[in-house]
Formats: sequence, structure tokens, C-alpha cells
Amino acid sequence: MNAKIIDGRKLAEATRTEIAEGVAALKRDCGVTPGLAVVLVGDNPASVSYVTAKAKACRETGMLSREIRMPADAREPEVLAQVKALDDDPAIHGILVQLPLPAGISEKNVIDAISPEKDVDGFTPVNVGRMVIGDRCFLPCTPHGILKLIEVSGMDVSGRHVVVVGRSNIVGKPMAMLLARKGRCANATVTLCHTGTPDISVHTRMADVVVVAAGRPGTLTGDMLKPGAVVIDVGVNRVPDASKPKGYRLCGDADFNSCAEVASAITPVPGGVGPMTITMLLWNTLEAARRIVGVQDAR
Repeated sequence: MNAKIIDGRKLAEATRTEIAEGVAALKRDCGVTPGLAVVLVGDNPASVSYVTAKAKACRETGMLSREIRMPADAREPEVLAQVKALDDDPAIHGILVQLPLPAGISEKNVIDAISPEKDVDGFTPVNVGRMVIGDRCFLPCTPHGILKLIEVSGMDVSGRHVVVVGRSNIVGKPMAMLLARKGRCANATVTLCHTGTPDISVHTRMADVVVVAAGRPGTLTGDMLKPGAVVIDVGVNRVPDASKPKGYRLCGDADFNSCAEVASAITPVPGGVGPMTITMLLWNTLEAARRIVGVQDAR
């Protein structure tokens, strides 16, 4: 393997230490504890795991964590009412509704019900619009975490060609937009590829950086890369593996071994982008609390 490993766990640990210091300062100076509420509808195993991890991360940084668990047969008006109650609660500074939601509940309606000031996932139309025009807003957590990884890795994407594979509203679209804007860790020339792209490799072979977020193992392989390219792998996929205690192993959307032979740097799965997603959720929650009390980040 030739590629440098971009360690998301190490960056997440350092960033969470910084967040914990910010939380302590806000408690000391303003008597305010940043509060994050997570609404979970149903018992999807992956969602339950994520919610548990988020609650643990909150406690470790000194934040207030509140979990609202609703049955899978909950009706949309009940979920909207819960979001409204949290929106009116002064102890809660950030609201996250865990996706996906059960059939019969409109994700759009639920997300739209969250106040932009408490939308720490960065999914509401107001925050998305602010992101597009470059106004201050809460950035979506996974793209925000990727920007942090790019920053600490020393990559200069200004003027470089970045290919984003995947056009989800959670990762692909906002990632392309953030990389193309003016500013630090940005100003790149961005190509957005998706299932309608006839031959993705035509584009990835010209890329200096490839961000792959397609949700499918093996989407990116080493022969699809330009030598020396940087690979940011967002995918988290469960692949059957009888040799593992749980009967499966986690892998990304990139074939790690073949890509690592060609790339100059690559994020592993697990341990790359994943740890930064929850970290930036905490970052946004702290920022939301700071804004409400009128405290500016010293940086």
C-alpha cells in the first residue's frame, strides 16, 4: 500500500476535545448547557446504533442529550408535534430527526418543521439556501467533516479537479456545492457524477480528489484513479463475512486495497469520514447554543 491514511478518528478526538472546552466555557460564562435532542421513529437497527453513539458523544463533551423514541406506527402529526415541542424548549439548541423515517411519514414535512436555528443537521431549506449563497449557516455534518479532513490533511483543493460520486441531499449535492464555493478548503472545479453518468471512470481518472458517496461497495477501484489522487470514502456498507463474529464486515464504497495502491491518500472505513459526522453534529449544536446567547466563537 502506498497511500497515506487520513485518520478520521484522530481528528474527531481532537475536535471533540475542542468542543468539550467550548461547552465548559459556555456553562461557566453564561450558565448555558448546549442541548441536543434526537427523535427516533421505529427501531431500525442502524438508526438505533447511530442514536446511541450520538447520545454517548454528547455526554462525553458535557452536552445535554435527549432521546425521543417513537413507535414505528407513529403518525406524521405526532412526529410533527414532537418536533414543535422541542423547537419551543429553551433547553434544546439542536434538533435531529433520525432518517430514514417509516413509510407514511414525509421526511420533507418533518425536516421543514425544524426551526433553521435548531437545524444542526443543516437539512432545512433555509440552511440549504444559505449554504448555496454563502451565508452563515449550519453545514450538513458529513460534508462539513470532510472539509475538516481535507484541511488537516494539508490538501489544497483550490483550482484542483474534484469528482463527487453520488448526488444525495445529505452528502453528494452539498459536498459539490461546498467544494466549489470561494474560501478555505474550497475553490475547486467540481464534477458531480451519479447513476445517470454513462462512465464514471472517464471523470474519476482526471480527478485530483475523488469523494465517493454512492452507497455501493466497489463503486471506485484503483484502475479508475489517476496516480496520486486523494480518495475520500463516505460509504459504510455491511458485507457478509463468515470469519467475523457478527457475520459481516464494514467496507466503504471504494475498493480500499486497489485504490490505496494508486492514491496518495485515502480515508479508511471504518475510521475515516464516519467519526467526523457525529463530531460535526456536536460542533453545530455548540454553535447553535452560542448563537442563542450571543457568544461568538473566539476563532
